[in-house]
Amino acid sequence: MEIVIANKSHIIYADIICKTIEDAAQVRGTGIAKRKPEYVAKKMENGNAVIALDGGMFAGFCYIEQWGHGKFVANSGLIVHPDYRNIGLAKKIKLVIFKHSRTKFPDAKVFSITTGLAVMKLNSDLGYKPVTFSELTDDQSFWDGCQTCRNYDVLTRTDRKMCLCTGMLFDPKNNNKEATKEVKENVFKRLKHIKQNLFLKKDKK
Repeated sequence: MEIVIANKSHIIYADIICKTIEDAAQVRGTGIAKRKPEYVAKKMENGNAVIALDGGMFAGFCYIEQWGHGKFVANSGLIVHPDYRNIGLAKKIKLVIFKHSRTKFPDAKVFSITTGLAVMKLNSDLGYKPVTFSELTDDQSFWDGCQTCRNYDVLTRTDRKMCLCTGMLFDPKNNNKEATKEVKENVFKRLKHIKQNLFLKKDKK
């Protein structure tokens, strides 16, 4: 297994990456924004993605997005192929893409919005801390990317103040030293449960 910075030679995996992301969204029943193969290919060409390969087999992927003229970056689209789950690969990919982001954009704040408990835990281990959406980028193009998420209506009816996703931020200026303390998984579970009860009640009526 190797995890490398993606380049043009890896564009042949763009279709399976997008299909794996789409399938995962359906299985989990959670919000995962869809991406087109052309978008993924562009990330590879620009050196803004990492890919995990087992020989010639696709195993996992994640890419970098820039917002607010480079003031913010996000590690998005983290996905592991079903054949390679539950072996710690997601954590390894997350670590590589995070280090790559810090190298390419050392002054940028790194943020994430996710409904995934595992991703929240990974982010916390790297020094991210939970924040309100107002502390994230105000770049409209980022929030427009949420339109393909099944929970987009929640984001719009709260005037983009909150959603089922949890916002998390790594600020290089303070290194989030206070946030490096271990955050128990049940804290994230409780937060997710509260949001589901709050925002999905209307849908159940």
